[in-house]
Amino acid sequence: MFVKDVRRTEQKYRKPRNIIMRIEPSAIGFDIDGVVADTTEAFIRILNKKYGISGITAADIVEFDVCQCLNIEPEIVEGTFAALLTDPIAAEMRPLPGAVSVLQCLGRQAPLTFITARPLRRPIADWLSHVLGRETFQNSNLIAMGDHDGKASHIRKAGLNYFVDDRYETCVELETGGDITPLVFTQPWNKGRHQLQSVSSWLEIAQLCHL
Repeated sequence: MFVKDVRRTEQKYRKPRNIIMRIEPSAIGFDIDGVVADTTEAFIRILNKKYGISGITAADIVEFDVCQCLNIEPEIVEGTFAALLTDPIAAEMRPLPGAVSVLQCLGRQAPLTFITARPLRRPIADWLSHVLGRETFQNSNLIAMGDHDGKASHIRKAGLNYFVDDRYETCVELETGGDITPLVFTQPWNKGRHQLQSVSSWLEIAQLCHL
């Protein structure tokens, strides 16, 4: 019943592959931007509203470092991301389709763990509490690293076996350790760049966790 509810919110995603795996809710952790948060939509919207830059679509962002694929002044990129880092609620950053429903369900079974490269913890903690609800978020574990590399030690410390991230370089790093199974959340900037297990929607995550 739950999977059907999630499917209705994710009709734009393709049907998930048949993956033979079961993940316990207590064993999986999540990156935030590009996995839980639709940072791309917010980035494009702010570019348009604040700087008058239009014509950019999510499909145009094919590099993790957007300055490598968009002809935009670095100062504008930095200003746009600053808004998302310092006050994602005011920036009206939205969760990806299905994320809230799945995370709320997982949170009823085990505390959620989020590990992000964001340098500021409070703004993203407030955003998670805002979108997930205080009851779901209050028992969660949130680590703001301020760096894209080195997530493995935090994942191990949290006792996790699986981690969902949109940055394929992070997932390759996790894979080399052998004790963490990375799941690459499919985005334009990671397509065709790895041979790791991937998920393309929160419906797939729900099915992996047998929700």
